Amino acid sequence: MKTLICKDLAALRTHIGKQLPVGEWVTVTQQMINAFASATHDFQWIHVDVEKAKKYSPFKAPVAHGFLSVSLLSKMLGDVVTVNSATMGVNYGLNKVRFPNPVIVSSKVRLLSKIVGMDDYGENGAKITWDCTIAIEGAEKPACVAEFVSLMFES
Repeated sequence: MKTLICKDLAALRTHIGKQLPVGEWVTVTQQMINAFASATHDFQWIHVDVEKAKKYSPFKAPVAHGFLSVSLLSKMLGDVVTVNSATMGVNYGLNKVRFPNPVIVSSKVRLLSKIVGMDDYGENGAKITWDCTIAIEGAEKPACVAEFVSLMFES
């Protein structure tokens, strides 16, 4: 995977509207799903009960929580974009998010993204709006489509 490396926020700004490098495939394991269930206290059987999912789920296997997909965005974006001057980045929120397709356990997902907007934030920061699609290997529809907003600060 190629990572976009920018000297500073000004350099990052020149990439608004351009496709960012495509992320590496990440396998969504049952262990990841179970850990997410433990962290969020969402133990719905469709996620964590392998035998019941095989028997009763229309997918015949457990599926990841939709919000597990969203939680991967920060890491996935960090893997495709580096701003050398950045001293801190934080999640600001989501303008919109949809889950068009379930992520069945053992599926591989990756990030397709671009910057759709960037505004100054305080004296040394930027509020960045990212258009994010989490694709599923071999699937026509993505796992997640989100407009993700983050803050990035530089020294």
